[in-house]
Amino acid sequence: MRRGIAATALVATLALAATACGGDSDGGSGKSSGGGELAGEVTWWDTSTVGSEDKVFKKIATDFTKKHPKVTVKYVNVPFGDAQNKFKNAAQAGSGAPDVIRSEVAWTPDFADLGYLAPLDGTTALKNAGDFLPQAAASTKYKDKTYAVPQVIDSMGIFYNKKMLKDAGVEVPKTIADLKTASKKIKEKTGKTGMYLRGDDAYWFLSFLYGEGGDLVDAKTKTVTIDNPAGVKAMNVVKDLVTSGAAKTDATDGFDNMQKAFKSGDVAMMINGPWAIADTYAGDQFKDKANLGIAPVPAGSAKQGAPQGGHNLGVYAGSKNLDASYAFVDYMSSPEVQAQVTKELNLLPTRTSVYAQPDVAKNEIVGFFKPVVEKAVERPWIPETGSLFAPLVTEYTKVLTGQAAPEAGVKTTAEAYRKLLKGWK
Repeated sequence: MRRGIAATALVATLALAATACGGDSDGGSGKSSGGGELAGEVTWWDTSTVGSEDKVFKKIATDFTKKHPKVTVKYVNVPFGDAQNKFKNAAQAGSGAPDVIRSEVAWTPDFADLGYLAPLDGTTALKNAGDFLPQAAASTKYKDKTYAVPQVIDSMGIFYNKKMLKDAGVEVPKTIADLKTASKKIKEKTGKTGMYLRGDDAYWFLSFLYGEGGDLVDAKTKTVTIDNPAGVKAMNVVKDLVTSGAAKTDATDGFDNMQKAFKSGDVAMMINGPWAIADTYAGDQFKDKANLGIAPVPAGSAKQGAPQGGHNLGVYAGSKNLDASYAFVDYMSSPEVQAQVTKELNLLPTRTSVYAQPDVAKNEIVGFFKPVVEKAVERPWIPETGSLFAPLVTEYTKVLTGQAAPEAGVKTTAEAYRKLLKGWK
């Protein structure tokens, strides 16, 4: 679930002393003294959505013990926005880190660079590695080693209320210009706002940045690019959506506010990903699930662009129960479990073979998002990727709320990047 990616890049808080302590448990080697059977405790930090996704993942994690009855799985749901720094604090302190963490894809190179993840090459955690989608596997590697297993992959699309668009007599927008035109008609016909644009998380800005042909940085040439003309143009685009009335925004609680507005019918559209589908279906407007439509994010002047996201499963390097942890990661990323997750949560698998299974192949949400994921823009898999969002979200929010001009916003962001990325142009 991606509720607040920018928050994960903020300065770490004080180390937390007494949360889950799987990494420092008495699980031993993870094998019994008898016949090598897996035993002990595995603590898993899950970062999925409370109230929908967490229930499914908790049950699946518990089912692991049916295969390994001498292993106890300690399930802990950690808020997504807190998890990155919480894991770093615990790993640095050598106390309180879980055996396994569900991490946003950009966290993997960061954790690996710090030495907090165990390499998985040659372990039971990484079975049939060739079955993983290449773009999903890319985020799990750092300096020629594999430090995680891809659990789910995602991207973003525009969610729309079919009835509201029909009542307003508009088509699903394919471009930013279409979006503005549609929003104007929706306002005239229904009195509602066209779109909710999340303003407190810069991940939602990426589709507009990519749509104008821009990017945050160019890792190959070690160049900061956010302040290029494309970055300025993208900031002007999102600013115009708000000032023109085509979209409403916020500076805090963006995900919850956006979901509430869309589910209640206060807005006709929002940009979101597969992680939001289960919660969206719970809204009054979508008691009839057929009323929810999903289409590609409207294209900018250069192309249609959406970021590649997803979650990986990593094993803490300091775990005292490595063998059981490897087995748990293997189980949670297995074709059987991935198919179950798709069926119950509409999340996209990371294994090629799973897409051929009948229940997955006929899933409407997968049918839309898989082509989007295949064309999605990868972020640079460098340790600092997660940290690029903190300075950007500050300026993004300022621009959307009228506290900074678009040109100043990208300039200030670029200055912060060049301080963070030593030696970059």
